[in-house]
Amino acid sequence: MDITILDSRVLAGTKYNLRKVSFEYTDRTGQRETQTRYVFDRGNGAAILLYNRAAGTVILTRQFRLPTWLNGNPTGMLVEVCAGELDEEAPEAAIRRETEEEVGFRVGEVMRVFDAYLSPGAATEIVTFFMAEYSAAMKVGEGGGLAAEHEEIEVLEMPYAEAMRMVRSGEIRDARTIMLLLWVRGQIFPYI
Repeated sequence: MDITILDSRVLAGTKYNLRKVSFEYTDRTGQRETQTRYVFDRGNGAAILLYNRAAGTVILTRQFRLPTWLNGNPTGMLVEVCAGELDEEAPEAAIRRETEEEVGFRVGEVMRVFDAYLSPGAATEIVTFFMAEYSAAMKVGEGGGLAAEHEEIEVLEMPYAEAMRMVRSGEIRDARTIMLLLWVRGQIFPYI
């Protein structure tokens, strides 16, 4: 597509920016069209599912997410995979840091499985998805997040089958988590 940005204004922002962007493009019929969109730029992220093949378990987290509460989640609590912002780091370095901070594990080999836009109609963020096997020997701390960032993260270790039951019941509603749980099912736990 032939796209020309006509105007881009930051409407709000400190760490993240909400922009109003007007652009012109040539549509399928060859006609020029002008549109305006609101775009949220929050930076890119990474997410990881830790699994223990022998035990049949996964590590997830539970934490309060204000946007979910504002959109009908009565407690605002969300069960999720370990995830975070890249903060100027490469995706693998960022997810290793987040894994130690949030769940208290220092993992060995991590496998990059895919990259995905989670809300491409409104946000610029692309998330890099990883998987890594864990064992009790890799535990280096309690996790829970950083006090300086006011993170209050509960670490959950559960059978993979229980995590999939929670997806089916609606107890797990985070897209990153569902995507990785389905990916690991095809790769690691195909019979569960």
